[in-house]
Amino acid sequence: MAQSGSPPPFPTTETSSEMRKKQKQEDEQEQQPLGSLPEGPLVDILSRVPYRSLCRFKCVSKPWLALCSDPQVRKRCPQTLSGFFQRYSCGKDDVQFSNLSGRGPPMVDPSLPFLRKNYEVVKLEHCCGGLVLCRCGKSGHTGNNGYIFVVCNPATGKWTQLPPCPTEFDLRFLFDLFTETEQYLGFDPAVPSRFVVFLNLWNKVAIYSSDTGRWTVVQSGWIYGPRTMGYLECVFLNGTMHLLTSQPSILTVDTKGEVWGEIDIPGNVPQSCVDHSIGQSQGCLYAWYVDNPNTCQLSVWALQEYGSANWTLKHTVNILELFGRHCRKADESYKMFAIHPDRNLIFLTDGKKKTISYDMDNQEVHVIGICKKLWGVQPYIPCFAEWPSVGH
Repeated sequence: MAQSGSPPPFPTTETSSEMRKKQKQEDEQEQQPLGSLPEGPLVDILSRVPYRSLCRFKCVSKPWLALCSDPQVRKRCPQTLSGFFQRYSCGKDDVQFSNLSGRGPPMVDPSLPFLRKNYEVVKLEHCCGGLVLCRCGKSGHTGNNGYIFVVCNPATGKWTQLPPCPTEFDLRFLFDLFTETEQYLGFDPAVPSRFVVFLNLWNKVAIYSSDTGRWTVVQSGWIYGPRTMGYLECVFLNGTMHLLTSQPSILTVDTKGEVWGEIDIPGNVPQSCVDHSIGQSQGCLYAWYVDNPNTCQLSVWALQEYGSANWTLKHTVNILELFGRHCRKADESYKMFAIHPDRNLIFLTDGKKKTISYDMDNQEVHVIGICKKLWGVQPYIPCFAEWPSVGH
């Protein structure tokens, strides 16, 4: 029997060896790479959760971090709306990102740091289907006034630089109010192997295709010129770009610049109406507008039979009631700025203090956040599928 206060006896060599072996196994298991993890219910479950859940699960442990970061798991995850890129004032480049919940740190860094390693200037122009079109510049670069277009994926950090755009679309025009070039990105996550970029300038359109890797300039097929509302009011759906006009109507063009069309906005929309926009949800093109700026009556329509241009009125609601107001003050401006891609859920703002979501099915209202005046809001859906980047 050991005396009191004396050190405990050493374990036998066999016991010490077993302990070291056990500890080594535990360490190896802790550092086990994802590739050697067995496929099972956990992997299958994680492949079905949204991106924001994977981000939270990474904090559980090192194995969970590896598991949730694995491209094969992320690629299988069904992605949906995660938040919004937005500017707080017109004409400035201070792009912010707000989570859909309105809470927590941004899930996407709107400064796109992986691009700033290569470019001194990065300006976010348009977001579509998980990809982002940027106008970038770096010291010593020549042509197009020192700028060039880059398409990137914020979720993966992959990006590709486009060749210089045609001479007639020289980017110096971007700073000229009367000849401003409009830039549109077209990308469908269901077909992740390709994307297109449209440049619209008066009576000509330049189209870049990732399939060919080059620009094509075509004469505009729209009878009365572009008349568009700007690059934010556009939808890429069914391989066709849809651009909202001030008439109001929707101009359409396919990815080759061969099929041109125009779709009338449904309902009795005043020609001077400025509170109208378009979006896509559940595979359908949507249009909405406010009938009267004073009463703020919102109408939401869906183009459910695309070929016949047959619009269906999905919902009407008084925006003032959603914000708990009885009347509109002179300095107040209410509008709907987006629709959820997978649900009958719309997003509205009073332009100054509050942003809300409204469920058109059960008429539930949720406050997303208190905000400053928003400008240039663009929905963002993460995409982890492979796409034609240059391997950066």
